[in-house]
Amino acid sequence: MPGTTTLEIEVTNVSGHCVWMLIDDEELALPYSEFPWFKAATIHQVLNVLRPTSDHLYWPDLDVDLSVESIRHPERFSLKAESTFQPCHTPNPPPSI
Repeated sequence: MPGTTTLEIEVTNVSGHCVWMLIDDEELALPYSEFPWFKAATIHQVLNVLRPTSDHLYWPDLDVDLSVESIRHPERFSLKAESTFQPCHTPNPPPSI
């Protein structure tokens, strides 16, 4: 009886500029400029990644689906999402009443 196939994936680093992932034996960067969903995400949200197929990554807490190919070559994928990042404060507070 065959065993369960596991697809290797691991978040190896989260920095101020990108998320690094080890996918099988390949380390790939997800820069926030190309993948803005991760910029304001919590560590828990970033670490909670699933790999349903060899070319499909899914972050259920962020509702983000990416192909591994889009991480390797983001320039080939013209559809871009706008970040929903909202700062915790505004640079100019509202006027006093």
